[in-house]
Amino acid sequence: MALKRVESIPKLPKRSPDGHKGRYGSLLIIAGGRGMAGAAALAGASAIRSGAGLVRVASPAEVQPTVASFEPSYMTYPLPNDAEGFVDFHASRPALERLADKADVLAMGPGLGESADILELVRWAVSLGKPLVLDADALNALAKDLALVERLSRTTIVTPHPGEFARLTGLTTVQVQAEREARAAAFAARNEHLVVVLKGRGTLVTDGERVYVNTSGNPGMATGGAGDVLTGVVAAMLGQKLAAFEAAQLAVYSHGLAGDMARDQSGEVGLIAGDLVDALPDAFNYAVHQDEEEEDEDLTL
Repeated sequence: MALKRVESIPKLPKRSPDGHKGRYGSLLIIAGGRGMAGAAALAGASAIRSGAGLVRVASPAEVQPTVASFEPSYMTYPLPNDAEGFVDFHASRPALERLADKADVLAMGPGLGESADILELVRWAVSLGKPLVLDADALNALAKDLALVERLSRTTIVTPHPGEFARLTGLTTVQVQAEREARAAAFAARNEHLVVVLKGRGTLVTDGERVYVNTSGNPGMATGGAGDVLTGVVAAMLGQKLAAFEAAQLAVYSHGLAGDMARDQSGEVGLIAGDLVDALPDAFNYAVHQDEEEEDEDLTL
């Protein structure tokens, strides 16, 4: 079956005058580890800047104070950590279960490291059946138990770069890059039509039936932490009740647009992931009101 190509960008619904934070998604982001507190902070800050109503960031106790120091608008929770400074899942499970009960969406991966506990953490998250975003080290863990992929659902979004996707599929990176659309769509269709965001030039979104190839973004976004920002944006879109494909599509487009706006301010060479977070409000403002601006232009002709 031929893939249906999608080009139009979905819109976030306009907010009601009597809206409150409970309407816009309660997120639990599990991220960070020794030396990688910034990954958790970037994911949390980008989720807040993308309209999430409430964001909780759970990180190993060793780095939780650092994560908290970056941004006062999200809440942080310390998890027991192992001797290497990463999540000790079995010791953390009671706290994680309490936090997950309050969450509409879970996101995990940035900065979690590659300890054996991370696979157990991912298995637990999948078992909850909640909307789920898996990135970075969560994907590396998933690649160690490919049978677990079959338990993912249509409300799961995976956001691999080509190397991570190669590990998930048993392909080489060269093979992935040679047939990006076909490989990503086949993987999505084979696994309950979960949504794949295959990052790179022309980041694509597919559920195995549809495909969107992104046109925003620039080479300045090839910088550490940009993917962590995307994780938070994707989770925020799910929390605002967009279906998984549309959530991923709008997140990828807005993330790239934020990158373009940041580039226009500081150029490509000096662009860093924090610049993307700062530009997200303007990116979403443009995405939400673009049609209105085009209508205004038509009226002046």
